[in-house]
Amino acid sequence: MKKKLRIGTRDSQLAVWQATLVLQLLKEKGIPSELVYMKSEGDIDLVTPLYAMGVQGVFTKTLDAALLSNTIDIAVHSMKDVPTQLAKGIVQAAVLPRANYKDILVVKDNFTTIQEILNQPYTTTSHLPLTIATSSIRRKAQWLNRYPNHHIENLRGNVNTRLKKVTDNNWHGAIFAAAGLERINLRPNTSIELNWMLPAPAQGAITIVCKEEDNNTKEIISLLNDTNTDVCTKIERDFLKTLMGGCSTPISALAEIKDDTVYFKGNIFSLDGKEKKEIEVTTSINESDNVGIDAAKTLLNNGADKIVEAIKNAGK
Repeated sequence: MKKKLRIGTRDSQLAVWQATLVLQLLKEKGIPSELVYMKSEGDIDLVTPLYAMGVQGVFTKTLDAALLSNTIDIAVHSMKDVPTQLAKGIVQAAVLPRANYKDILVVKDNFTTIQEILNQPYTTTSHLPLTIATSSIRRKAQWLNRYPNHHIENLRGNVNTRLKKVTDNNWHGAIFAAAGLERINLRPNTSIELNWMLPAPAQGAITIVCKEEDNNTKEIISLLNDTNTDVCTKIERDFLKTLMGGCSTPISALAEIKDDTVYFKGNIFSLDGKEKKEIEVTTSINESDNVGIDAAKTLLNNGADKIVEAIKNAGK
């Protein structure tokens, strides 16, 4: 009998859904596996803003430790939560096909009115200032850049908890990753796709990691890898890493492949959303290895270095 692969996962509904997907994909290939549930630091502390927690690895450290202590064989993560520098001894084994990468605004009440407000020219400051909730420093900066007179409230917790908080609090709405809500069939009808908001690097993608020395598991999990998603998320994470290296920063990136051509967009904002540096690159997939790195270096040479320095100083 084959040894069961132990799949480590956080115990939130979304995390379990993602890990169960991996379990099913392995089953289809005749590979037995089982889920091992754990709580991360980010699941236990639901009050402190992510940017104040030293967010690097806040959702992955517990599973990293379990991998290194042989408690589990693989760990499944929302890729946008994974630090660009993996823990020593841990490697990426596969990336699954990407789902919806967009951010959405879940509206509490007066859906039509709020839609009308958001559709006004974003230079307009005379309309009703909205109160929008998010724990993401990236979403906050992009929102304030577009709607500088709006108010941002902190929103923490898993997707179920955050949806309940939208109902319980006096906010106009809250920002979520579309993929998270869609995967567990919780996307409300009162949601608006924010097509103008560039996503977090690797948003909508699921990654599987294992121990670097576990060659047998690496080989098995590599069967699940989606090449295009792998290429695109590497470009996006290279961009993030070259700019600052962390996911608690107002940095966004999106790479897409169409007809063997890579289309990349990336940006960085100041914390208050007032300053922005952005870039777009189009290249052949065969010449895309360093797109993320080169794009980040171009932004740094064109003034993004000052934004980066200000963000670092703000954290001291």
